[in-house]
Amino acid sequence: MKEIVALSKQTITIERNEFLKTKGTIDTNVYYIESGSLRVFVLDDDQEQTIRFGYQSNIVTSLDSFLTGKPSNFYIQAIKKTVIKVITKPEIDQLLKTETHLKLWTTILEELVIQQMEREIDILTSSPKERYLRVLKRSPQLFQEIPNKHIANYLRMSPETLSRLKKS
Repeated sequence: MKEIVALSKQTITIERNEFLKTKGTIDTNVYYIESGSLRVFVLDDDQEQTIRFGYQSNIVTSLDSFLTGKPSNFYIQAIKKTVIKVITKPEIDQLLKTETHLKLWTTILEELVIQQMEREIDILTSSPKERYLRVLKRSPQLFQEIPNKHIANYLRMSPETLSRLKKS
């Protein structure tokens, strides 16, 4: 991970609620979060559906756009003031010319796929309590970094339901 972060020649700061990426744009960067937090979401009939979070020491990207060079449906928005290192696709491509770094990149992509699969299980799990407990076990830091309203949206439940589950 350090080798990838070291590639960055640009650090940006985005303010709370500011967008790093919006729907319909091409984004071939990878973002390493130094501080703050981001959420990745899509719009479904004008309803925001949070699908991922990122906070300190996480990598966030619009992976579909990064891999294909095509526009994405994802939005990436700061939940709070966030400092980000930007790693461009050409910088990543240069790094991947060595087999060691290619293996590192493969490991990162595998981890992203596993996280996405876990997310799908979370969505398909019928009980709100089960969804809450799965995410709490997998990502306890999430509950310290991210406001409840965003976590509730991620878990597909009301903030009131999340509050009750946290108390029980």
